[in-house]
Amino acid sequence: MEFLLTPSSRFFNKVTTCGILLLYLLFCASLKAAEAYDALDPTGNITIKWDIIQWTPDGYVAVVTIYNFQQYRHIEAPGWTLGWTWAKKEVIWSMVGGQATDQGDCSKFKGNIPHCCKKNPTVVDLLPGTPYNQQVANCCKGGVISSWAQDPANAVSSFQLSVGSAGTSNKTVRVPKNFTLKTPGPGYTCGPANIVTPSKFPSADKRRVTQALMTWNVTCTYSQFLAKRAPTCCVSLSSFYNDTIVPCQTCACGCQNNTALSGSCVE
Repeated sequence: MEFLLTPSSRFFNKVTTCGILLLYLLFCASLKAAEAYDALDPTGNITIKWDIIQWTPDGYVAVVTIYNFQQYRHIEAPGWTLGWTWAKKEVIWSMVGGQATDQGDCSKFKGNIPHCCKKNPTVVDLLPGTPYNQQVANCCKGGVISSWAQDPANAVSSFQLSVGSAGTSNKTVRVPKNFTLKTPGPGYTCGPANIVTPSKFPSADKRRVTQALMTWNVTCTYSQFLAKRAPTCCVSLSSFYNDTIVPCQTCACGCQNNTALSGSCVE
């Protein structure tokens, strides 16, 4: 018996095929987005606010503040590590309340040497006991930040930096790219920097309000999947569910970089 496809049935088949393809693409996109999703705290995030508070002859002075808006997840010792990539040829002239972990190559500078010349600097918090002339508000806790829901007074961390070769107005400054956050391990995905309404700062007596010259925000979200892409596991190639028959003494995944158990990993 032979079946003939009418024009209407051919059209229906094409529509069905396109629908299946569209569902597949949406499914793949949802998997990618799910990487930065925490089922235990779906609305929680870490927000990084970058406030320019002063223009300088070749750049600006900014206060960078990290807010832990998560419900239960603290940032434990040894604390946060924040990184980004400069959009142009910026350098960090100086820092207060934090420090870059690597100065980079500053050989082209004569006289004053920048604090950091790297294209992609990495910054950490200063430790408790830092001299007062090197501190700013909410700094110097070794990068440890409590969650906003449990301890809002200690859910903030800040540092100040002076940036050079950066432009000296809202039209010439370019926001950094590729923000990364480790706390202290992986697990966070940071979105792009978005320019927002400039922050306002009330004085201690609440009688005066000053305003940032320019502000941008970066939002970082947590994913357990990103935190542990290769879970520690042990695999036995035995059909018996008894480790006395075929023991499982070697790690099969997640231990490639484990120096404590060197030689015990199955490639």
